[in-house]
Amino acid sequence: MKVHEFSKLETKLRLRTRNSGDRLAWFEHEGKVITRTKRSHGNKDLPEHLIQQQLKLNEQQFSGLISCSVTHDDYVEILTKKGLIVPSEGPR
Repeated sequence: MKVHEFSKLETKLRLRTRNSGDRLAWFEHEGKVITRTKRSHGNKDLPEHLIQQQLKLNEQQFSGLISCSVTHDDYVEILTKKGLIVPSEGPR
């Protein structure tokens, strides 16, 4: 995965980011951190399989994310089905 592809993922998934020794990125839903990933600051290729695992996606879902067929809302739905996001009960 190229650095510009990782940057697209950051934008598409609305990942929060911070620079430290590496570029840290995390996905928040309703104020709670759900997944985390990172990349080095270098311009070398990034290990796709590690980013895929850290974002909790299978190969097909990750490919869809890169090819733009998986949206932010789709990602929320995937994480909800995996039990990583618990739907809020809403106002009482």
